[in-house]
Amino acid sequence: MSEPVKRKAAYEDLFSIPENMTGEIINRELVVTPRPSRKHIYTATALGGEVIPPYQFGRGGPGGWIILMEPEIGLGEHILVPDLAGWKEERFPDEEPHNWISVVPDWICEVLSPSTLKRDKMEKMPIYARRGVPYFWLIDPVAETLDVFRLEHGNWMVAGLYVEDAKVRAEPFTEIEINLSDLWRGERRRESSGDPPIQPSF
Repeated sequence: MSEPVKRKAAYEDLFSIPENMTGEIINRELVVTPRPSRKHIYTATALGGEVIPPYQFGRGGPGGWIILMEPEIGLGEHILVPDLAGWKEERFPDEEPHNWISVVPDWICEVLSPSTLKRDKMEKMPIYARRGVPYFWLIDPVAETLDVFRLEHGNWMVAGLYVEDAKVRAEPFTEIEINLSDLWRGERRRESSGDPPIQPSF
């Protein structure tokens, strides 16, 4: 995919982003990227299915969290849209006078895509550290890896590196076991069957 298009921006510029694109403001520049691939969406949705029931609704877990998919988060001069983010329930704001959430999340997860890999690692990950996000997950659905980071003294420390079919209890969600194969199972099934990619019709 092509590199994201960047230019100086104000928040109002996000209103003109086409529906099939994602807009963020990073270092006061508008960053516009294509909507993620099916592999990316499958992995993000599968992860949400693992952590939301036990941590947001208390089904088989402790509850006490608010976990959202693709929320718009304001971190200083940045407006970022991670794939998933979670807040301890007592820290989540009830109402705010703007569209973005201004409270720093307790956990963020980014799922890598070819068009966002460099930005997620080199730009967004340092921003999350500077703004004090305690836990950060980085998932690569192509390499089938999960990298877990914990913030210590303003720097990311590796809390776990997991691959392929590992069964993990990853911070901050150590009360549940996640089978990583569930995060890529659907795409594995399609690829092993030899089904061609779905082509959109316009």
